[in-house]
Amino acid sequence: MLLPLSNPVPQSGKPENVCSLVFLSAASVVIGASAGMICGIFRLLLEWLEAVRTDMGMEVSLQHGFSCEGVLLIIGSGAAAWLASGLVRHFAPLAAGSGIPHVEAVLLSASPPAPWRVVPVKFLGGLLAIGSGLALGREGPSVQMGATAAHTFGRLLCLEKTDCLALLAAGAGAGLATAFNAPAAGAVFVLEELVGRFEIRMVCAALGASISAILVSRGMLGSQTVFSVAPLILPESLAKQLFFVMTGVMTGLVAVGYNRTTMAVLRLAGRLPVSISVRPVLVGGLAGLVVCLAPHLAGGGKWITQTAINNEIGLHQIPALLAFRLIFGALSYAAATPGGLFAPMLALGALSGLGSSVVAQALSPDTPLATAPFVIVGMASMFAGSVRAPLTGIILVMEMTGSSELIMPLLSGSFAAMVVAGALGDMPIYAALRLRAQSHTR
Repeated sequence: MLLPLSNPVPQSGKPENVCSLVFLSAASVVIGASAGMICGIFRLLLEWLEAVRTDMGMEVSLQHGFSCEGVLLIIGSGAAAWLASGLVRHFAPLAAGSGIPHVEAVLLSASPPAPWRVVPVKFLGGLLAIGSGLALGREGPSVQMGATAAHTFGRLLCLEKTDCLALLAAGAGAGLATAFNAPAAGAVFVLEELVGRFEIRMVCAALGASISAILVSRGMLGSQTVFSVAPLILPESLAKQLFFVMTGVMTGLVAVGYNRTTMAVLRLAGRLPVSISVRPVLVGGLAGLVVCLAPHLAGGGKWITQTAINNEIGLHQIPALLAFRLIFGALSYAAATPGGLFAPMLALGALSGLGSSVVAQALSPDTPLATAPFVIVGMASMFAGSVRAPLTGIILVMEMTGSSELIMPLLSGSFAAMVVAGALGDMPIYAALRLRAQSHTR
């Protein structure tokens, strides 16, 4: 992604304006702390809602046949999704979906910045949609809320357009950092995916916002990693290391399938004789049914990812779970409620990595291979293949799992996934979503 912010090279050899840079950096710290507070509360409430939803689903699933509680749960999920979609349609249409494609469009001067009311709509709508069990991630709302709050703050300070956009990008990174407790990934996401280059003002703003956001959010959420990973045992031989390249190839194919399925379902949803107000009710009802039958399979997919890391999913379950989450995730996104794509795609990557470990073990039956490294590499490879931002994916996964020793396998898998996605001519998911949104506004 390339951002036409301004010329990053100082004109006439003049050094960067020190006062301006210091002021922008200070503003980024303030907006990062604000984003950390907003998105930290959002994450805290989501985790509580997901725990309540899972407990309710477990009670229903233990009963024989459908009970009144199960019917009410399905109706409640449909109503929550309908309300989330209604908030978006009536108060802030730009709050639909992930929000990241719109942030990128703003930074490319292809769309105006979102109004301030996107923040409360994204907050409440995200709680309703993700809390009801839709297969959506918390990072999309967090990124857009951080970006919108940052740009509004920049306008209140009467900053130049370039600095307002720099703060917007920094706020987006702070939102991502808070969503996954990943400060480095938040800053790199700004530089790699949102603006596509390193330049001193943007680097300072991105780092300042991510650091302050994490300091605030960790005060509420703690500093533990998102996923628990036992000490890792890695294959030592070069031949065994090639298994991670194989993981990248397999996951790259899954990433292409994910991108194309998501776009195909969005196109199909627009052609069906179902109004946009009815669509979230149907998808929300489906999510409620999933909560009743298999509570842990609803939502963003954290349970699936952690269970794959723990090697607690059987071989025969992997294809079914992959297919289910692929379709359920695409349908959830088509409901046009607030919600992101990162968490669902990480769950698919974890399943792909788990399947790759089974293949690797079959090819090397003489050497026991730990599954967790393959799962973690699958997560990063999925991000690289789908989003086409490998550095962000690698750093994000390392911070979420605390697995910095996997740097070489992560690089190998991400490289292979990028090659596969590029060779198949697949468009990065956020670029595809951005172009689709722009074509619908013409």
